[in-house]
Amino acid sequence: MKRAGFWASAVSVLALAACSQPAANEGDAVSTDTAETPQSDSVREIVQIDPNNDPRVWLEEVEGDEATTWADGQNERTNARLQGDERYQGLFDAALELYESEDRIPYGAYYGGYVWNLWQDSEHTHGLWRRTTMESYLTDDIQWETILDVDALSETEGKNWVWRGANCLAPDYEQCMITLSDGGSDAAVRREFSISERAFVEGGFETPEAKGGVSWVDADTLMVGLATNEADSTTSGYPSVSYRWSRGTDIADATEVVRGNQDDVGLFGFRSEDSDGTVYMMASQAVTFYDTNWWYLPDDSAPVAIPLPTKSSIRDLHEGQLIFTLEEDWVPVEGGETFGSGSLLSFNMAEFAASGELPSINTVYVPGARQSLGSVGSTRSTLLVAVDENVVGGLKAFNFVDGAWSSRDVPVPANMTIQLNGTNSREDIAFMNAEGFLTPDTLYTVNTADLSVEAIKSIPERFNAEGLVVEQLEVASTDGTLVPYFVVRAEDTVMDGTSPTLLYAYGGFQVSIRPSYSGSRGRLWLENGGVYVVANIRGGGEFGPDWHQAGLKMDRQRIYDDLISVAEDLSDRGISSPRRLGVYGGSNGGLLTGVMYTQRPDLWNAVVSAVPLLDMLRFNQLLAGASWMGEYGDPSNPDEGAFLRSISPYHNVDANGDYPEIYIYTSRKDDRVHPGHARKMAHLLESLGHDYLYYENPEGGHAAAADLSEYARRDAMLYTFLMQNLMGDDE
Repeated sequence: MKRAGFWASAVSVLALAACSQPAANEGDAVSTDTAETPQSDSVREIVQIDPNNDPRVWLEEVEGDEATTWADGQNERTNARLQGDERYQGLFDAALELYESEDRIPYGAYYGGYVWNLWQDSEHTHGLWRRTTMESYLTDDIQWETILDVDALSETEGKNWVWRGANCLAPDYEQCMITLSDGGSDAAVRREFSISERAFVEGGFETPEAKGGVSWVDADTLMVGLATNEADSTTSGYPSVSYRWSRGTDIADATEVVRGNQDDVGLFGFRSEDSDGTVYMMASQAVTFYDTNWWYLPDDSAPVAIPLPTKSSIRDLHEGQLIFTLEEDWVPVEGGETFGSGSLLSFNMAEFAASGELPSINTVYVPGARQSLGSVGSTRSTLLVAVDENVVGGLKAFNFVDGAWSSRDVPVPANMTIQLNGTNSREDIAFMNAEGFLTPDTLYTVNTADLSVEAIKSIPERFNAEGLVVEQLEVASTDGTLVPYFVVRAEDTVMDGTSPTLLYAYGGFQVSIRPSYSGSRGRLWLENGGVYVVANIRGGGEFGPDWHQAGLKMDRQRIYDDLISVAEDLSDRGISSPRRLGVYGGSNGGLLTGVMYTQRPDLWNAVVSAVPLLDMLRFNQLLAGASWMGEYGDPSNPDEGAFLRSISPYHNVDANGDYPEIYIYTSRKDDRVHPGHARKMAHLLESLGHDYLYYENPEGGHAAAADLSEYARRDAMLYTFLMQNLMGDDE
């Protein structure tokens, strides 16, 4: 996200009185601000919307007749415009070919002597859950054994089942809890499945549809937490209690183990298992999105609080050491050593379980100023940790020897994004993926017994990258902070501002946006002459917790300033210009682009806001929104609420504004970010006569797509919109 210094101050001093002009919609008032905008001398007329008397609250009724009728009408309008474009069908066909290609890497998890994979293609749109031996997996002719056909299950049961994963009990991995979502929502059912019988267990464990999860305690016991009723749910819609549920009993009779508070984000039980088979049941009580109380759950006694700082994350268990990271400085013993934010640390879990007292702390790794920790995974012999250096990936192996951690570098491809794709504490073979903007994904095995690395699978080039280059640039934000960004462009790009350019960013929740290979992006955008830019703005995790925390709550304008600085730098360098520049983001990134739309409309000619948050005065009252107040702030707090009003896209639309066209899309099945955000913003723009497109997929959840054809449609519509706005002739 970012900020616009001038616009931020202008928005914050909007007059409260409505002007004499008619309100934009019944219940809306229009406030006049005489400040000059960056693109004109016109008077700003900001539509004032009372969050307690929102005239569009009817659009928050997800399945309401009036709301869905309006959304369906919008879909017809948008489909006619985008799918009616002569370029659309070619883009859709290319995207679908990529999504359904048989030469994709069949990524999998390795456990129980098998590699397990969920495969989707044109004939299996819901997917086949299948397995093969490692020996077969390493060949070019893999012999798969189907365990569950999700398409057949969907047809038999009359459900649009979307696979959400399987949790199988070690060491035999015969009993599994399979999670299935109807239509792609976060709420799901969990059903016990027998691998040997290839069938769901009759009379076995089965949960009602809800947000939450289950973990195996043993073959006849589950740890379960489900938001099925008000007493067991938080205001964010997640479970607030963990229960032990014994086989053969009703779930209503499960035994309460640990209970959080209803104003927490949620409470989640989980299983942590070491390579020797030692198991510890634990729970994370997310008080806020970033403050967590950690619990050890003994079999036969009361829960024991683990005395870690609330801004910490348990990552794994290895060689008896509980591995965790810090998101704040920590002094575990008064007057003792300070452990810095971002550090990877450990302590002896058996000692803690026996005494309930915090053992001595061991340092695993301390990242440098331009480093960040990525995935962490334990194998039988080694702890693997992905470490990024200036957003470029590396991999390290750690062992605990004689009371201290030692490390070795794992040889990985240079200048790539490195991602651990699967580790298992009972195996020495781990999977690792490497990719770049122009380098197709390659899957490697890492043998942690000797740290040998071998490429085993790769995808062919999905688009013509000849003549394309990747460069990493940086620009000083408004406070002097250097913000890096990647540019993918033709080597012979003329720096005259005429290149159609798509700028992507996220800027929140400590999520790092790293180089990635996308056949769809390459085929549909780069091959057609587009430039692609990724901005590593604050709010993300590219440089550790401090990079994220610099943009929390009332400091969030820094995130918006970062992106604005990147956009301005693209014009200053001649890479692009406002006429040819578009900005795209989803979820929190949809909020980011919504802010770009209202704060600096002069920088863009196309804005895409996907599955977005846009109403920042009611976000905490919609679905999982309350869980994000640790990121955004509390609208009911006078100071935080005033700041949120100053950035909220829905509350900062100028009735007379000169805006670029915005494309807003969402899903009716999204039960994470409420579709009401997107609906209300689009309806407001409709009432004001501003250029916009709105699309609402009836299925798909937060991904806005439920199967491969829907993913292809989503991409084709996106790039059609961008081509219409950024690649057309100058007017």
